[in-house]
Amino acid sequence: MRKPLIAIPSGDPAGVGPEIVVKALADPKVQETADAIVIGDKRIFENAVKITGVPLTVKVVEEPEEGDYTPGILNLIDLDNIDPEKFQFGVVQAMCGQAAYDYIAKSIEITLAGKADAVATPPINKEALHAAGVNYIGHTEIFGALTHTEDPLTMFETNGLRVFFLTRHLSMRDMLDQIKKDRIIDYVHRCTDALRKLGVEGGTMAVAGLNPHSGEHGLFGWEEVNEIAPAVEQLQKEGYDVKGPVPADSVFHQAAMGKYNSVLSLYHDQGHIATKTLDFEKTISITNGMPILRTSVDHGTAFDIAGKNIVSSVSMVEAILLAAKYAPFFTR
Repeated sequence: MRKPLIAIPSGDPAGVGPEIVVKALADPKVQETADAIVIGDKRIFENAVKITGVPLTVKVVEEPEEGDYTPGILNLIDLDNIDPEKFQFGVVQAMCGQAAYDYIAKSIEITLAGKADAVATPPINKEALHAAGVNYIGHTEIFGALTHTEDPLTMFETNGLRVFFLTRHLSMRDMLDQIKKDRIIDYVHRCTDALRKLGVEGGTMAVAGLNPHSGEHGLFGWEEVNEIAPAVEQLQKEGYDVKGPVPADSVFHQAAMGKYNSVLSLYHDQGHIATKTLDFEKTISITNGMPILRTSVDHGTAFDIAGKNIVSSVSMVEAILLAAKYAPFFTR
């Protein structure tokens, strides 16, 4: 049986991305589960192999089908876009921000063309993107634009706990304006479709509460009474297996124990804190609602340790394994 082929852009070259990629591709679990086509710069990856000491040989290819997917080979589409005279580890550089964007764009291109089954991304640096004039705030926005997907869904998964996000990169004040009945209904519709596309059938989705104790019937806030509970009631009338608002101080634990198949977190840190506290390194981001599947590590470029062979590759390994797990459901 053919293993899923995962496209891996290298992330920001000045960060830990190349190191975690080569370490992950040398991991026996990854080699047994998935094939990989890496998009990056040959000199950066040859240096990453040297720094980490992993037993990999870099093979440059033009197309994924030219790759040699035997253990010990790192198949690389070389975009040759890093000037070694200007490159520095651990520094925000426009050159690296542009390169990171180019790697992502190429990974999306080959996956949309059916030449790869999914994309697994290392970290990028938002300041470097900005320095390069790349007008996207992060991976999700880039993937949304380049796949022509409006408002892609973000889902975290760690140790069986799945968390969707009603809002992401908003201030707390602006987030409150997005806690609306119609938005919650739309998201539960889309999240349910996303789970089905990933092969997750059955089970109850929980909608997290916003205020302490889910507002205590208006004692600590009215969002639950006016927006969240009415949304859940409407969804239940439509036949959706959904419960809420469930107080946020218990819903994530209950979902991790198997009571719910997923949780709709209402804002960024609500879900991030829950998943990363459960298992920081194995919290993986999945971008749903697009024509292609994308998984990602959920840590940063770690400029302070880049190039020092200190970084753990656990999260990158998990991102590749999760991409391989869900790719067959997504592409069937």
